[in-house]
Amino acid sequence: MIKILIADDHPIVREGLRQVIEKSPDMKVAGEALNGQEVLDRVFAEPWDVLILDFSMPGKSGFDVIQELHREKPKLPILVLSMHPENELAPRLLKAGAAGYLNKESAPKELVNAILKVHQGGRYVSAELAEKLAEDLGRGAGKKPHELLSDREYQVLLRIAAGRTPHEIAGEFSISVKTVRTYRERIMQKLSVKNDVEITRYAIDNGLVSR
Repeated sequence: MIKILIADDHPIVREGLRQVIEKSPDMKVAGEALNGQEVLDRVFAEPWDVLILDFSMPGKSGFDVIQELHREKPKLPILVLSMHPENELAPRLLKAGAAGYLNKESAPKELVNAILKVHQGGRYVSAELAEKLAEDLGRGAGKKPHELLSDREYQVLLRIAAGRTPHEIAGEFSISVKTVRTYRERIMQKLSVKNDVEITRYAIDNGLVSR
């Protein structure tokens, strides 16, 4: 029996995932978490076979949770769910330590197979993303400006593009507003843009956020 922890702050999503998973007789959702700190508390309190992690939860960011768990619990497979476009976000999450990435829209059809794959020690990405990664390797693709951002700068970029204020971003990451503004300056410099409107336009044009 594969013992699964689901981490998502939306009850309807957690219940939907549970229903899909427990149609498989060899899988059981044995726990739930509503934010990043709860994920860490539950993982460190008892053993799990697979963690299904929503990337965009309150509190600790998805990147921070993945990096800490990869460091402290490297054998725990982490399957990330997100509404963000996978082509740009998934490679960063896999590099941070995630075992797989699944877009929430395709989760009902692919979830069980994804769980089995990461539980067996494999990596799970969609066929489209696997093809893109292979093409990038094959042609030695040059980096786009946003690929030069640090993980934290990338997270701040996504939140600026989503319309979050510096105070909201600071509260989410438990950092100062001044630090958020420093990240914003670095983002604008690296992307060669001048303000939040241009940051948002860049994010949309490059498929970092949905239109």
